[in-house]
Amino acid sequence: MTPGTTTAACAALLRRDLLLAWRRRGDIAMPVLYAVIVTTLFPFALGPEPALLARIAGGVVFVTVVLAILLSLDNLFRGDIEDGSMELLMLAPQPLALLVGTKILAHWITSSVPLIVVAPVLASMLKLPVPAVPVLVVVLLLSTPLLCLLGAVLVALTAGSRRSGMLLALMLLPLCVPVVIFAAGAVAAAQEGLPWIAPVAWLGAGLVLTLVLAPLASAAALRIAMDT
Repeated sequence: MTPGTTTAACAALLRRDLLLAWRRRGDIAMPVLYAVIVTTLFPFALGPEPALLARIAGGVVFVTVVLAILLSLDNLFRGDIEDGSMELLMLAPQPLALLVGTKILAHWITSSVPLIVVAPVLASMLKLPVPAVPVLVVVLLLSTPLLCLLGAVLVALTAGSRRSGMLLALMLLPLCVPVVIFAAGAVAAAQEGLPWIAPVAWLGAGLVLTLVLAPLASAAALRIAMDT
């Protein structure tokens, strides 16, 4: 890998963000702990009936993962803005959109991948049928980066706000609804033995679209926020 190239810069930025996240391992564990606690409380609240738990398992696990991701989105660019790293990224010769996309990738690895790993365990706690578990994992692999990309745009838009956490949640909630509908529909179809490819295909199409547009929009929003 040639030093100074865009690929080398993105790799160095990814390595830096992952190293910083590893030094703050407690921040990585918090969303996972939140998901485990919320999922564990559902059988106590609704009762231990296996049929009821199996019917709601897919939706409960997915919504819990979504809420856990929302807890960490507010910190996506905050550290770089506070320590001045964002100005250096804007002055770098590499395209800012690619550097922002690299930061989103690092955030997805540290915030969403642990949740995807623990999701089958949470689903088994709620008696989700075994054939539906792989579908749940596939849905999470598509929907979590989609939500991180959408959230990154909104985080960049609210970067200059002091109460960005509440504003971010209000702005992201309508965008989460279609994702939740398609994801829960795919898992429910798999539980009933029905075709589930169509909602997964819609999630994949949305992921491809946001993968192209979200880094560009986030970079533009960050430039506006840093100039004000």
